[in-house]
Amino acid sequence: MKSIKYAFLSTLCLLFLASCSNGDDTDVDDEKPSISLAGGFPQSCTELKRGETYIFKANVSDNVGLSAYSLDLHHNFDHHTHDDQGSKCELSAKKTPENPLIFMENYTLEPGKTSYEITIELTIPQDVDTGDYHCAYSVTDVTGWQGRTSVDVKVVE
Repeated sequence: MKSIKYAFLSTLCLLFLASCSNGDDTDVDDEKPSISLAGGFPQSCTELKRGETYIFKANVSDNVGLSAYSLDLHHNFDHHTHDDQGSKCELSAKKTPENPLIFMENYTLEPGKTSYEITIELTIPQDVDTGDYHCAYSVTDVTGWQGRTSVDVKVVE
């Protein structure tokens, strides 16, 4: 009986050791994807008019491969900030939202892309609250790294 237990434990240990890797056989992706708003839309402090249609644009890239991206447009009536936020604009007085614009959409990319130009057509509804908003882009690569950036924008009459 002892020899069966010994053989079982020995086999289990060998299987465990065989499944371990020294890391030399794979490259580790330690670089998150990037987002550029150079030439994109909106830029910091852009005013978006209610009822108007805009093309939101950003360039994203990654050293290994891109997987997905998202656009998040939400109110900033409480003057919160984001750690990835670029320059800040002059804010209006704080207020309570009544009918804020909230747009959050995720999109997947075809495999094999290492660069992509995000283009999203969006009409600002006529009845949303005017005021301060954040426009946030994020991108995820095939290994799970995420890059983010956001800018202050205003929705106006």
